[in-house]
Amino acid sequence: MPAQLMTPGPRRIAILGAESSGKSSLAEALAARYQTLWVPEYLREFVETHKRVPVEGDQFHIASTQVAREDAAAPLARGFLFCDTTPLMTAIYSHFYFVQADAPLKAMTRARTYDFTIVTAPDLPWTPDGLQRESEEMRQRVHEELLRELQQRAIPYLLVDGDMPHRMSQVQAALAALDVS
Repeated sequence: MPAQLMTPGPRRIAILGAESSGKSSLAEALAARYQTLWVPEYLREFVETHKRVPVEGDQFHIASTQVAREDAAAPLARGFLFCDTTPLMTAIYSHFYFVQADAPLKAMTRARTYDFTIVTAPDLPWTPDGLQRESEEMRQRVHEELLRELQQRAIPYLLVDGDMPHRMSQVQAALAALDVS
């Protein structure tokens, strides 16, 4: 059965994945392909601006800013809005680094829905990125936790792998199947 529109405006496409798995590159390429907008991951800007990794008390702010930027971009997007991460990824990282996500972040992850979810496989070469990336081992652990979380929440997703042309063809085929009425 075709997917039904879950949010007003453009179809919001969540692009999730562990560190160094190609989320940002894919989001940017998809926005160019569909001549629309993408919302970059706010966490990267946070780390660059503050010159530090976030602490537990920053998690809700990071997720809230991400969501606010999505909401601001949505009226300007055409057809699709590609979202480079969601509050769910912030919550997953909160579990890894702080043992839990706080109640407001948990509530946000339950309330925020997307029309389609893409997961980037951790099959690209891992590259360090200053303060933001930890290790290949952490990337794999986060990927496994993300898949478990999506399954527990019964969120369907498309796992994309391979090089950029292969990932793009996988996503384009899936998006073509969405009900656009």
